[in-house]
Amino acid sequence: MATIDRQTATLALAHALAAAGRGLPVFPLSATKLPALRSPHHGEQPPVHCRGECGLPGHGVHDATTDPAAVRALFAAAPRATGYGIACGRAPHRLIGIDLDIDTAYGNDSVGALRQLALQHLFTIPPTVTVLTPSGGRHLWLTGPADTTVPNSAGRLAPGIDIRGSGGYLVGPGSVTTHGRYRLAPGTARLTPAPCPRALLRLLTPPRPAPGTLTSETPPGRRGEGLIHFVLAAHEGQRNTRLFWAACRAYEHGFGDALADALTTAAIRTGLTEQEARAAIASAERLTRGRK
Repeated sequence: MATIDRQTATLALAHALAAAGRGLPVFPLSATKLPALRSPHHGEQPPVHCRGECGLPGHGVHDATTDPAAVRALFAAAPRATGYGIACGRAPHRLIGIDLDIDTAYGNDSVGALRQLALQHLFTIPPTVTVLTPSGGRHLWLTGPADTTVPNSAGRLAPGIDIRGSGGYLVGPGSVTTHGRYRLAPGTARLTPAPCPRALLRLLTPPRPAPGTLTSETPPGRRGEGLIHFVLAAHEGQRNTRLFWAACRAYEHGFGDALADALTTAAIRTGLTEQEARAAIASAERLTRGRK
């Protein structure tokens, strides 16, 4: 276990300030890789939808900032912070994190899986900032275009490959956790995050909804119907992505639980197993709950 002391906290702040100076929005993390500041809404009757509008710190990734004074204030309020998070999807870099986990217990070869995806979809990962994790994995930093929102996902592309996009965050290099230190990979310290290849970006983003699918103007009684038709229209290679997108929209609008069974039935009709469908819906529920 890494030693947690005053020097560790001081170094965490220094690394966070350096990252903020490069235009990366940061906020303090604890040794468990979770936000170091307690929510000001702790104990309030849920649901609490505040993302920092109250003006108080403690909203996790929504606290992220590039302002040095604000960064110092956040860390002053979190004296036991041992690292920092970098908010993904935010200007100017609009960071996309490719998290390649190493799981020897289950034999996951995430690096090989990404290589296979690259061969299959005809893209290459350009030289870019790479962070080595204490568990032996790595984070690849890429950038996305301003008109594209990349959602977070876990294992959707392949086992062991997680995506950190809008609303998510990466543990910054120099951070210390209970499992060890995050470090820049040799030879990548002077690199800047490279643009995400277009073919990979298409795999990371949900398909555009068909005409008539849920929008903010859709009457409440038709929203579930539109989402179900959106899932039913999925072709092979789109099924999981469409289901996840539809479930996220349902939970964001407050009727995810009520629509879960119908979405599962629709997904099964497209070829997913019930276990796969339930897992995608549960992932959407966790993601949207974390945004509130």
